[in-house]
Order: sequence, then C-alpha cells, then structure tokens
Amino acid sequence: MASVEWIDRIISEGAVPLLEPDNCSNGWATPPGDVFMVRGPEYFKTRVKIPAGDYLLKPLGFDWIKSSVKIGEILDDPNSRVRKVIDDEFPAAEKPFVWAFNIQVPNKDNYSAIAYFTTKERVLEDSLVDKFLKGDNAFRNSRLKLIANIVKGPWIVRKAVGEQAICVIGRALSCKYCTGENFIEVDIDIGSSMVASAIVHLAFGYISTLTVDLAFLIESQDESELPEKILGAFRFSDLDPASARSVEPSSALNCDDVQTSLPTRLWKSIGQGFSHILHSGSQEDGSSSDSQHAKIVADHKDNPTEVKN
Repeated sequence: MASVEWIDRIISEGAVPLLEPDNCSNGWATPPGDVFMVRGPEYFKTRVKIPAGDYLLKPLGFDWIKSSVKIGEILDDPNSRVRKVIDDEFPAAEKPFVWAFNIQVPNKDNYSAIAYFTTKERVLEDSLVDKFLKGDNAFRNSRLKLIANIVKGPWIVRKAVGEQAICVIGRALSCKYCTGENFIEVDIDIGSSMVASAIVHLAFGYISTLTVDLAFLIESQDESELPEKILGAFRFSDLDPASARSVEPSSALNCDDVQTSLPTRLWKSIGQGFSHILHSGSQEDGSSSDSQHAKIVADHKDNPTEVKN
C-alpha cells in the first residue's frame, strides 16, 4: 500500500471528517503553523517570539470518542484502529513512528479528543525530541507544552480561557505516557485538576459553537534548544457530542485507578487555581486576571441563561 493510502485510510475512518481550516464545522483540520507564536532564536535575551512555521510531524488522524469509562492507552491496544492499520500494512522494521495526544474530558460520559501525528524521519541523536522520547516522566512533565487558541467561541468561554492559553501540561495536569517501539501516547487527564475540569465543563456546554486550535511542543529551556518547533497541531470546530463514536468499556482502559504522576491539589478558588495553571513554571502570555476568571465562572453558575454569544 502506498504511504499516502494508509494515511488516507486512518483519516477517513475517524468519527469526524478532515476538512479545510476555514470551513471545518463538526470536523478537524490542520491550522497554519504561523498562527502560533513560539520562542525565537534569541528568546532568552530579547523575549521575542516568532511564528512557528512548519510542524515537525505530519497529521495522521483524529478520534472523537466516548465511553462509560475513561479512555486511555489507545495505541497499546493492537485492536485500536490506528495501531491495526500500521501493524497490517508495515513490516516491523518499516513502521512509521506515531505520536498521539489524548485529551480526556470528564463529563456525563467520558470523552476523548485524540490527535495522531507521524513521521518516518530519523530522530537526531541528542536532539530535544530525542531527549523527550528517552527521558523519564519527570523530564517529559517539565517540557511538554500546550498552546491553545480560541479561534471562535462565545464571550463566556473566551473570557474564562483567554484568547490564548500557554502552559507546560505536566505541571498543571496529570499526564500518563504510554510508549512502544514505534509510538508514544500522552493521556492528558483534564479531570486531574478541579479548576481545569470546571473550565472545560463550562466550555463543553458550548462545544458545538467553538473553534479551537491546539498545538503541542517541547519547551526550549536553553539557548542551544532555540528556536522552538511545534510537534503538531490540530483545529476542531463546532464538534457535536452526538457525533462522538462510542467505545465499549471492554476495549477502553479504565484509568480511574491508575496512579497519577502528580499529587492532587485542591484549589481555594477557580480564579486562584486557573491562574496557577497558566502561570505555573512557564507563563509567557497573560490573559485575564484571577478575579476575572472567578467572577466569570461564578456569574455563569448563578445566571446561566443570561450568557450571550
């Protein structure tokens, strides 16, 4: 099978379609790299950021799924759809390397938005990507960064999240890393933070009107690692919860009893906690103040019918 065909197969078998970035209602797309600003070649001297440019990885697919249990360790399951295509179509020595970022969203059902990326390029020895793949979980937690852009959405969500949010994920949320010879999967548990869970719960109520860009990168913390490069990014737009594909509990990992990589923290308030997420370790672009976040969520709770787009 030609390489483009196996990628097309994985893309086409997802629950929601791959569409153009400017028109991807109830679908996903690859946003242009320049919509994300990353640390430039002289960032530690000038604090200047630059447009990200090309991604290191190619988009492979997107899953929008739900289950009665938390969904995790997808690529470790030989029967999972992406793993099955790769195992069927490639000899062991020729399998492409796959990255998966699984955003686990707690709600009435357990939803997961999973973005898959791939590369057949050899990872350079001692590069930042090489260090991340070979590093322990503490190193990964200190480096894996998320940039989230709210492209379109109701006022309440844009005010609660900010137009852009940047954080080192492992310092804010519990991340589980599942690795194999030709893959790495990061299961990002939104429910591990009371604050993040509250914000996402708020946003989930408007998910059918949201367009969000999410980019994943390994943070540069030394001048020799600059400029930053984004691993991969995806856009989802106007997702319909009803379009999520149901996964049987027997084929999904119940992660509730898995030891988390970070101790649970109880936040004194939504504002204080959400500020900690954005400011922990690598805050670079401020958005709303603590009191604004607290007031927004409180106002929505008290007067949910008064919120307007």
